[in-house]
Amino acid sequence: MAMREIMDGMTDSSNVRRVFGDPIERDGILVIPVANLRGARGGGEAKGGVEVDKPEPPYNSGGGGAWSATPAGTYVLKNGDVTWVPAVDANRSILLGCLTGIVALLVARSVIRTIAKRG
Repeated sequence: MAMREIMDGMTDSSNVRRVFGDPIERDGILVIPVANLRGARGGGEAKGGVEVDKPEPPYNSGGGGAWSATPAGTYVLKNGDVTWVPAVDANRSILLGCLTGIVALLVARSVIRTIAKRG
């Protein structure tokens, strides 16, 4: 398989259908799910050494890629009005809360030590 075919196949997998999901309609409300898509791809090709009893050197190619999608939210169409409803990432919220708590404790400890040294 030629490198161009590999790259074209990976490009086809990262199109707008991966970002905007299929619309869902129920009770006159249309919901369009949206995701953040991140990806990377790479590849290479080369003609290498000489093999015995073959007129041309061997031709090698390869490639790969990785994609990641996370929910971003939804567009909701109701009575002619469009609203954006963001997705909430509970894991990120919990992590942010923990980090904020740790920083607050470290700052409080520093303030208490400074006050204790002065007084």
